Amino acid sequence: MKNRDTPLKFIIFGGTGDLAHRKLLPALYNLFCRDKLPEDFSVIAIGRRNKGSRVYRKDTYQSIRKYSRLDIDQQCWDKFKGEIRYQKFDFREDGGYSGLKKSLSQINGKKVYYLAVSPDYFAIIVDKLYQHQLLDRSRLVIEKPFGYDLESSRKLNRRIRKYLPEERIFRIDHYLGKEMLQNMMIIRFANMLFEPLWNNKYVDNVQIISSEREGVGFRGAYYDKAGALKDMVQNHMLQLLTLTAMEPPGDLEADSIRNEKVKVLKALQSEAGSLDDYLVKGQYSSGLIEGERVPGYREEERVSSESSTETFVALKVFVNNLRWQGVPFYIKTGKRLSRKSTEVIVEFKTSFLPSYLNRNSVLLPNLLVIRVQPKEGVFLCFNAKEPGSRQKIVPVQMDYCQNCQVSGNTPEAYERLLDDIIKGDQTLFTRRDELDYSWSFIDQISESWNSSNSVLEEYEAGSEGPAAAKELLKKNGKHWWELKENEGV
Repeated sequence: MKNRDTPLKFIIFGGTGDLAHRKLLPALYNLFCRDKLPEDFSVIAIGRRNKGSRVYRKDTYQSIRKYSRLDIDQQCWDKFKGEIRYQKFDFREDGGYSGLKKSLSQINGKKVYYLAVSPDYFAIIVDKLYQHQLLDRSRLVIEKPFGYDLESSRKLNRRIRKYLPEERIFRIDHYLGKEMLQNMMIIRFANMLFEPLWNNKYVDNVQIISSEREGVGFRGAYYDKAGALKDMVQNHMLQLLTLTAMEPPGDLEADSIRNEKVKVLKALQSEAGSLDDYLVKGQYSSGLIEGERVPGYREEERVSSESSTETFVALKVFVNNLRWQGVPFYIKTGKRLSRKSTEVIVEFKTSFLPSYLNRNSVLLPNLLVIRVQPKEGVFLCFNAKEPGSRQKIVPVQMDYCQNCQVSGNTPEAYERLLDDIIKGDQTLFTRRDELDYSWSFIDQISESWNSSNSVLEEYEAGSEGPAAAKELLKKNGKHWWELKENEGV
């Protein structure tokens, strides 16, 4: 491993939180057991709870046993736990940073500060790290949300950029660590089967869908301020869109790839006309999920009983460039829907031989489906003769499942991303101008919504979402593709 001899301290602010225990500590453990970390490596977890390192290690053991993709290896765990320290202090007080400085004074290697905390603490922590001269030879990792709108995002960026250059700031979007997102460029650019057809001459529309069965859970206080548009569309969904629509980069360097993604965001536009022509928002009510009744959004913990926050968004947008001019990109994401899945569906245009159309009343278009989760892979739908018939045409599928044969034991998103942070590879992390353009687009939609009389449509938990989402496509002669696992179209 490159820089394996360089000491590394991994400092987690928010070390007692859910993110640290569900994702970060299991990911670090897996990297450690796979010999992917420097030999001189250690973790300092910082939190406000009153506990010592011994108790924290016990908590970490339980988290790894529950959430790690690898089983506990006692020998590996014994080594890993010896590298874990816990420090209690208030992020706003100077005393804790003085103690942290003392702990870090014995190393000359790299430091990674991971801010797994509320966004309210981002600027406070960075200011304190700078004041106590703790930012030299360091990298800073920030979880979303990075701001709540364009203005707040820019303000936070200016604050952090006072102390750190862009190449040492890692704005993390865990979606970019998912296996199939990393595979999307290879599917496109390493296959002559697809790339020549990847344009408005052959593509009818693109559907980017992320459905969740879960509700907001314990995130009610945050979610009620953000909603689906800012929590999902601004980051995860637009990342999927940019990877789908981007031009081939000149090389595979981080900035070359991110430059092409920015060009897509700059070219984004919504449909001219009424807001209802391109946007649907909804909020889930009580309903059945797998036979169990679940509460409506306004009944969730720490959510206002009069909340008008959306938990579902369907959006029609265009990428206004030569490749994609006139091709609608449909985005759909929501909570408490009938199934959990994330996929990109490319629907190709239908130009069939008239002789076949005369014999067959319905011919389905060709579809390329990139499945991101829970099943990872590529699904291609095309037409062929039904066995035993003379000329009847039926849709058939070629289905490549990437994670079916490995029992779900491939490296998880956070594991890949932490590995890249340690290596200093920023390819899968969001650059400042990406944030500016994505927030600018989202702010335009939010302002239009706030100034309009459009209604927030209620939908029952366990359903497919608001009825208006179907009408969004139906009025253009299209429909959402519901591709059920193991059943095809």
